[in-house]
Amino acid sequence: MKRLKFHGVKEEDYLRLDFKGALGSWASPGSELEPFLQALEEYAGEWMPDVVEGKRRRKYNRAAIWKALDEARDGDFVTIGFYRTKWPALDMAFRLRLPPRSPELFCTIDVKPLSLFNEEERCRPFVEMVRAWASRYPVSHADAHSSDDGEVAGAPLFGRDMQTSIRDGFDKIYEVSWLNVFGPKLVESVGRERMLSTPAWRVEELPNGSVLLVTRPTPADFASDEARLAQARAHVHLRPDLDFDTVLRGLRERSALLAPVEPRFPPDVEPFLSRVVERISSHVRSRKVAEFNAWRPPEPDEWRSSDAALPPDVEDVEGARAHYRYLAEHLVALLHTKVPSVFDATPESLSDVDYEFWRQEFPRVFERQNIDTLAVPAIGAYLGEVLVRHLGGQWIPRQKLEEAQVLVGDRVWLPFVRAWRYMRTCQSLLDFSLTQFYRVAERHRAAG
Repeated sequence: MKRLKFHGVKEEDYLRLDFKGALGSWASPGSELEPFLQALEEYAGEWMPDVVEGKRRRKYNRAAIWKALDEARDGDFVTIGFYRTKWPALDMAFRLRLPPRSPELFCTIDVKPLSLFNEEERCRPFVEMVRAWASRYPVSHADAHSSDDGEVAGAPLFGRDMQTSIRDGFDKIYEVSWLNVFGPKLVESVGRERMLSTPAWRVEELPNGSVLLVTRPTPADFASDEARLAQARAHVHLRPDLDFDTVLRGLRERSALLAPVEPRFPPDVEPFLSRVVERISSHVRSRKVAEFNAWRPPEPDEWRSSDAALPPDVEDVEGARAHYRYLAEHLVALLHTKVPSVFDATPESLSDVDYEFWRQEFPRVFERQNIDTLAVPAIGAYLGEVLVRHLGGQWIPRQKLEEAQVLVGDRVWLPFVRAWRYMRTCQSLLDFSLTQFYRVAERHRAAG
C-alpha cells in the first residue's frame, strides 16, 4: 500500500491543526481513545485517513490502530501516523504520553491543499470535530490555521527563544488563528466575560470551561482584507494592550508577503528556476520569485572565438574524446537514481541536473576535494557531450581538462571551466548554471 506523499510534491499552503489534550484514566485505553476516533471518523469527510502507520503500514481500521499503538510504544510515549492514498493529502501525527507521567494526547493534522476549506459546508465538520475533542480532552490551547501564515507569524515561538517557548507555551494570546480553543487558564487570564464577547463568527463556551473561537466561516481566504479585519478585531479585543491599527498593518503586511508573484525569470534559466521555486517552501515562494525576477545571471564568458582555439595537444584525439564520454558516465552513475533523465544527455536533463545539485546543496554538503577531483570533471564532460550531441559540437582535446574545448559554429566553449565555476558555492549553481551555458551556446550557433 503506497501512501500519498505530503511533502516532496509542489509545496503549497495547507490547513494545520495543533491539538494537545489531557487524557483521563489509562486503565482502559480503548474506551479513552474511542471518542477521539469516533469524532475523526464522523467529521473528517474528504480527508479521512485510509492508512495507519506504526512500525508497519496498514489499511485504516480500529484493529490496525491498536496494533500500531502497541508496536510503536517507546517507553512512556507512543507515536503513530495517519495518511491517505489519494488526494487531498494528509499528514496526521498522533502521539500519546502514558503513565506513570500524566497521560496526554498530542495531535497535529496537516491537510493539503488549503483551498479544500474554501466552502463553509466543508469547514463546519472540521470545527465540530475539534469541538468534540476539546470537550472530551481538556486543552490549554489548540488552533487551526494556514500553515504559511503561521510560518510568517513566527508560530509557535512568536519572537521567543526555543527554551522560553517550551517552558511557557501559549501563556498569553500571542495570535488569533482561524480556529482557536482557549483553555480555562487562558480564559480566566483574559476574563471569561471578555472572552465570550469577542467579535467573531463563532464563540462557544465548552462544558469544561474552555472557549471555542472561530473568526470566520472559512480559513482558505485568511489573507483577504475582510479576514484580516476579523482577525485583528478579535486579537485586540482579547489583548486590549495592543493597538488595532498596528495589529492590522502587521496582518496586511503578512498577506502582501504571501500574495502570488508572477514569474518573469531570465529566459535562459527559466527551465531551471521554475523547478527551484516549486520546491521552495510556499510561505517564502513569492519573495523568492520576486528575487529571481529581478536577478540576472552573468553572461557566460567560458568561450573563445574559433580562430583563437587551442589546437589538440594529445597524441590520441579519439582516445581523448572517448575519455570525455567515460567521464560523463560518472555523472550518470552519480545522479541516475534521483535524475533518470541524466541517461538521455539532453538540454532538458541539464535543467534536471541543475535542480538536483541545488536541491542537495551539493557544493556545501560534500567535501571540496571530492567535488574538484571527481564531480567537476564529470559535470564538465557531461556538459560538453550535450553540446556535441545536440549542437553538432566537436571536442578539441587538451591534456589539461580546463583547456578542453567544444567547437560549435564560430566559437569554442570550455565546459570544464564552466563546471569548476558552477561547483564553487550554492549561489554559483544559479550564477553559472549548465542550463544557461547550453542556451547561450545554442542561441549563438543559430545566430551564426
